Amino acid sequence: AGFTITTDACRAYMAGGKTVPDGLDDEVTEHIARLEQRAGRRFGDAREPLLVSVRSGAAISMPGMMDTILNLGLNDTTAEALGRATGNPRFALDAYRRLIQMYGEVVDGVDGQSFEGALSALKEERGVTQDLELDADDLRGLVDTFKRIYDEATGAPFPQDAAEQLRRAYRAVFDSWNAPRAQVYRRTYDIPDDLGTAVNVVQMVFENTGDGSGTGVLFTRDPSTGEPVLYGEFLVNAQGEDVVAGIRTPEPIEAMRTRLPAAYAQLAETVAALERHYRDVQDIEFTVEDGTLYLLQTRTAKRTAAAALRAAVDMVGEGLITREEAVARIDPAQLDQLLHPMIDPSAHVEVAATGLNASPGAASGAIVLDADSAEERGRAGEPVILVR
Repeated sequence: AGFTITTDACRAYMAGGKTVPDGLDDEVTEHIARLEQRAGRRFGDAREPLLVSVRSGAAISMPGMMDTILNLGLNDTTAEALGRATGNPRFALDAYRRLIQMYGEVVDGVDGQSFEGALSALKEERGVTQDLELDADDLRGLVDTFKRIYDEATGAPFPQDAAEQLRRAYRAVFDSWNAPRAQVYRRTYDIPDDLGTAVNVVQMVFENTGDGSGTGVLFTRDPSTGEPVLYGEFLVNAQGEDVVAGIRTPEPIEAMRTRLPAAYAQLAETVAALERHYRDVQDIEFTVEDGTLYLLQTRTAKRTAAAALRAAVDMVGEGLITREEAVARIDPAQLDQLLHPMIDPSAHVEVAATGLNASPGAASGAIVLDADSAEERGRAGEPVILVR
């Protein structure tokens, strides 16, 4: 359950020099009240708090380019209330420390390395390697550390008022439309700069409540080859950001079949229906909360030229699209990818590392770990490979 702040509001905000249009905050308050009625929970309540995620929603999908804030509505009081209501204080404190970090980074520009450094130091002190190995007392201390980092970086304590959190969060998502990475993406794909983004405010579901919960991303076909198999990654007892940000190493989607068989069966059936409905390969994010499946989003999947070619041909054979549609779906610029030099498949090579390639073909050069350095050194004529 949730509501959408439209792209019209974003465009008005940008046209007004980052001033929220009159009446928007009041409308958001009204819609939060409706969401409270539907959820049976109150935003900022000290007994059964409603928590929301605040996500971008551009008209043309721009994967990973804009910001998201999860667990919004938590504060010192509601975190304790959530722990009591669920009987799982560790989960509530884990959600709270995640909010402080995401809110700090997205809304106030706090350096994420400050939070990551504190988390790494705590794990080292406790002699553990995974976040999951930290108990409730560890996380309670980590919340205090994160609040101190936030306070020192911003000169103000972490906001305890849920309504203030939401007001500042949706403005930050508007602002992320003009983040440097989003601007570069729009230039690359010829997306107009004046479209703006919507903001989706959605009731939180929790994938980090225990071993009956989890999160994942999947493609309805292999995005590298176009093979008609479910392709993706899954993590038990983790939030979605852990998968997409590479915080923990996930398992292949097949692992979900054994860990959460009922949810997996429902997922496989549902994503097949989505592909038939949209008549194209889908890229889907999902959550399982205590055995119940929730879909967070679906969009047309990015894919390699080889995968696009195979998927288009297969979909004609399956009766999903016509031959004319199949031809129209292959962007002529994509065909260039098929002509790039590649490593001879029969060559014997010593593999140093493996990963998913974002660019086609084979290349040689120095490994560079951030985009700005890669651009700078590439412009200077040095052969570089960006690895993330």
